[in-house]
Amino acid sequence: MSGIKISPMEYEKMTRQAVPPSPLLKDCAFAFVTGGGICCLGQLVTDTMLRLGFSVDTSKTSASISLIALAALLTALGLFAKIAKFAGAGTLVPITGFSNAIVSPAIEFKSEGQIFGIGANMFKIAGPVLVFGISSSVIYGIIYWMFTTVK
Repeated sequence: MSGIKISPMEYEKMTRQAVPPSPLLKDCAFAFVTGGGICCLGQLVTDTMLRLGFSVDTSKTSASISLIALAALLTALGLFAKIAKFAGAGTLVPITGFSNAIVSPAIEFKSEGQIFGIGANMFKIAGPVLVFGISSSVIYGIIYWMFTTVK
């Protein structure tokens, strides 16, 4: 079966015509404000916990857990996607974006059951991030160890 033959240049021209230009400055501003807002919320949780007398470690952990839980809740309610549509990359502040990446496939496949639905699909998006993140940190650790122990 043969398909339509299009040269790479023709395909690029068709793509440019079909995709509207992105308002780059506006997108960057929304991403900056939203990402900054998420970080400010985390800092607010940390500062509040410190004022309540908790240790620095407990306060920072509480901020991380709060942001993860909030992103998971917003994802479950279908609001995270709406915020991301407005804010773009601003919602990808690592901890909230990661939470969304774990929860989204789990919600999408929950009808297939606990094991084959949620369990099997939960790490579809986040799995490669974990694999490459952990692998690169191990490689970095080995290189660091080699340069700091060899004299």
